[in-house]
Amino acid sequence: MGGYATAVPRLPLGVAVLAVLTGIAGAFVLIAGFVVVLVALYGVASVGATSIFGSGLVAGLIALVIGAIVLAVASGLWDQELWAFVLAILATGAGVLWFIGRPLWDGGGLASIETLPALVFGTLFVYLLAVNDHFW
Repeated sequence: MGGYATAVPRLPLGVAVLAVLTGIAGAFVLIAGFVVVLVALYGVASVGATSIFGSGLVAGLIALVIGAIVLAVASGLWDQELWAFVLAILATGAGVLWFIGRPLWDGGGLASIETLPALVFGTLFVYLLAVNDHFW
């Protein structure tokens, strides 16, 4: 056949796990968005349709968009796409800043830093930086 074979970069296990967990989270957000939209449209008052985005139809539509974006990022991470890597770096960096900075900005001091989430996001951030050569 005489052709050149292109080398496919090997997917690191941590990136695969991160992609799968991201996909699961995206699916949950998407399903939650559908439920909130259905509750808002059909007026089932016994089910609370409140969220951090507000309530009702707007919250459901925002959740649908976020869920779709998260699923796209999961797919991009699995395929080792550069844009997904950049979004994952931005999201994990923002998570670190949020869980360290918010308690400090609220006047709680160093003792109020949410340590476990900050460590999780920080570990993911450092790991992504360590495997960045798989995305170029």
